[in-house]
Amino acid sequence: MFKVLIADDDQNVREIIRYYFEQHNIELIEAPDGIEGLELAKKESLDLIILDIMMTSMDGYDVCREIRKFSDVPIVMLTAKGEEFDRVLGLELGADDYITKPFSPRELVARIKAILRRIESKDQTNQRISRYIYHDIEINLNRREVIVKGEKINFRPKEFDLLAFLAKSPGNVYTREQLLEQVWEYNFIGDIRTVDVHIKKVRQKLKKVSYDLIETVWGVGYKFEGRF
Repeated sequence: MFKVLIADDDQNVREIIRYYFEQHNIELIEAPDGIEGLELAKKESLDLIILDIMMTSMDGYDVCREIRKFSDVPIVMLTAKGEEFDRVLGLELGADDYITKPFSPRELVARIKAILRRIESKDQTNQRISRYIYHDIEINLNRREVIVKGEKINFRPKEFDLLAFLAKSPGNVYTREQLLEQVWEYNFIGDIRTVDVHIKKVRQKLKKVSYDLIETVWGVGYKFEGRF
């Protein structure tokens, strides 16, 4: 059984999510505010965290920022805000996904299950493929590590998944919608800015490489430029 933490000061939201999670055999741990949510994140062994942004004691942005100091557990932001700035800020802080209130419980469950399926299948995938090496960069799928010029670079789970997916098919061009479907594993229903933010962060972390491995194909999407 997967274990998921939700930090949200709205009890009704927590109850709705708990009801739907019970139908899908997902254990839900609840926190009524950000401070308690952060403490539980430190103590519990979690598969995923859901954070409401607008909480009184400590907002979801701050909780996400603190969690990223000690954990790469997948984080989904739950927010009543719909402005692009708010969504992008959550992604910049290390969130993996976001859902805007009011939300469909079925949609939330579908996204959560997609992320958890990806976690569950990692070991099977890693047994088939070991690593990719291209000049000064090594992508090790077993260890989920990226080594650039001999130095290990820390990647968030979604950043690593995105880089690894592009690297598996060098030269192939993928639209933002295709990357959302393949890497995030749900049909395109959100903001394609999600992909752009993660591409930007991957490029920043690969800046020690003298060449740009991820190329923008204007008007289409992105591709991994290089052969392993």
